Amino acid sequence: MMALTIAGRELRTMFLSPLAWSILGVIQILLGYMFLAQLDYYLNLQPRIAGMEDVPGITDLIVVPLFGNAGVILLLVTPLLTMRLVSEERRNKTLSLLFTAPVSMTEIILGKYLGVFAFMLIMVGMIASMPLSLLAGGSLDLGKLAACILALSLLLAGFAAIGLFISALAAQPTVAAVSTFGALLLLWIIDWTGSAEGNTGTVLDYLSMLRHYEALMKGLINTTDLIYFALVIVTFLVLSVHSLDNDRLQK
Repeated sequence: MMALTIAGRELRTMFLSPLAWSILGVIQILLGYMFLAQLDYYLNLQPRIAGMEDVPGITDLIVVPLFGNAGVILLLVTPLLTMRLVSEERRNKTLSLLFTAPVSMTEIILGKYLGVFAFMLIMVGMIASMPLSLLAGGSLDLGKLAACILALSLLLAGFAAIGLFISALAAQPTVAAVSTFGALLLLWIIDWTGSAEGNTGTVLDYLSMLRHYEALMKGLINTTDLIYFALVIVTFLVLSVHSLDNDRLQK
């Protein structure tokens, strides 16, 4: 219950910050432009593919690219959201107040994680509203749309866990932001060398967030991909708890 209280406080704090509103606005403008550009491309392409068999539908040509672009943009944005979660408490010398409060380290980490993830789910809802608007004049593959929403939610859950862990290690929010961006980018492109050489099925392929994200966006809900994101989330949350506990023991 205390974790939910902390989560609510974190979410309210975010919405009191102009940074959060700026992020929401910029993301919606960028992805809205990309969505409309992709829609215009589909409308220009439609006369040429009319009557052809096995052609991609509106979901494949508009919705999937939208969520692909969203993954890249949110990779850039996540460090700005997670950088202050713990490192700012440490910089402002308020971390000791959390340690003296009647809450466990696990509740503190879960509360901060759920707070930032709730904000991210709001962004997912705003992004999903764009393709849903197409239902007013056409039809969508709702199963594939649901898979895209699930894929983006799991991706952001993993991003948030990694960002929280690095924020728990860093002494300054700026350092946390840069380090989080580096870590997320590494996990995004870690298999590029193997792909260029034509090697697939390697350990680097499994570690790549992009590979699992793309697989889920195709509508292929594989337990391997779900387990990967679950392991990322749990591993970095556990590491965050240990990092905070080490800080408490050193006080």
